[in-house]
Amino acid sequence: MAKKKSGAREYVWLQCSETGDLNYRTSINVKGGIDDRVKEGYNKYSPRLRKHTLHKIKRK
Repeated sequence: MAKKKSGAREYVWLQCSETGDLNYRTSINVKGGIDDRVKEGYNKYSPRLRKHTLHKIKRK
């Protein structure tokens, strides 16, 4: 039987900095602190604007 993993990963939403839409949901590693590159945000595609924009972490 497989062991259940501890709470090392957490699901977060990625929110567009221009429109405020929650476009993506992803898991990040929170064990040992969140990496600075992850805190800065990701360049992801925004369907409403039809271009790549900065998406930051949003915890619901």
